[in-house]
Amino acid sequence: MKHMTMGAVILLSGLLSHGVMADEVVAQAADTTAGAGLGVSTGLMVGGAAGGPLGALVGAGVGLFAGKFVQQASGLEERAYQVRSEEGEISQVRSPRAEFSIGQQVERRGNRLYALEH
Repeated sequence: MKHMTMGAVILLSGLLSHGVMADEVVAQAADTTAGAGLGVSTGLMVGGAAGGPLGALVGAGVGLFAGKFVQQASGLEERAYQVRSEEGEISQVRSPRAEFSIGQQVERRGNRLYALEH
């Protein structure tokens, strides 16, 4: 019986501390990761074909910046959020579909954010 009571206390304390363990959205930022990835791969291929291994490296570098610029200029930026964890660490999390507001409490599952329901 004592083990069952202890298990219930642990489970209940975990459920009640859920809001305390929440992360907080502190800022919204533009995300151009998709454009950068496409730019790097295209620049790598074109640079490699034109200049061998050195050309591939230069092409990938130029493609990185060109891809970001093209995605930004065309208005196809996605959303990313700066999130403060319960330990105070700030990290950037991409969120192409879901929208959050500054100060909103969220839960991080893998590399995605989910709004906490109160």
